[in-house]
Amino acid sequence: MQSVYQHLFSVLFVFSSLQLHRLTEGCSCAPWHPQEAYCNSDIVIRARVVGKKLMGDGPFETMRYTVKQTKMYKGFDKVQHVQHIYTHSSEGLCGIKFDINKYQYLITGRVFEGKVYTGLCNFNERWERLSLAQKKGINHRYQLGCSCRIKTCYTLPCFVTSKNECLWTDMLSRFGYPGYQARHYACIQQKEGYCSWYRGMTGRDKTTINATDP
Repeated sequence: MQSVYQHLFSVLFVFSSLQLHRLTEGCSCAPWHPQEAYCNSDIVIRARVVGKKLMGDGPFETMRYTVKQTKMYKGFDKVQHVQHIYTHSSEGLCGIKFDINKYQYLITGRVFEGKVYTGLCNFNERWERLSLAQKKGINHRYQLGCSCRIKTCYTLPCFVTSKNECLWTDMLSRFGYPGYQARHYACIQQKEGYCSWYRGMTGRDKTTINATDP
């Protein structure tokens, strides 16, 4: 009986990510920084979607996308090469739609029983829409900050409570998500042991945006 419950939990975990990033009808997802998406995903790849096929029937229909992988950034220990991406067939249940033979995508997801799953609550974006800093982050910088914690600030006052936190304030801006920090900064652990926002263009661009107690 325990194995049945473990299997059920794993399936639910695949289709409802621990971290969420969009709001759609029937699918509630809170915003998250791309670094969080990288650090909390089993798989991070760049790929072109070249085909799709509807799998199963009823309320549990799954869309299987065939992809031509360009590069794998994370997940070598899970799968050697990604050929298919699975998602729920309904956007109302957090399924995502990819355009066929149009764009290269950055795709993040989870691996369950050898299959890669993703959805609206994962970070998936057309590659050309990513900023230069986000591309650098995906390539190497984000992994340097996976021991850090990005703390989202929705309303003031808010402040960090430990040295391994970076305060994410994009949601305070009238421009909302994705904001300046999401597009241009990574939260990196420094030599002194604390975490701070890092832009990384020049030495002058390294900056700490952590707020202090009001």
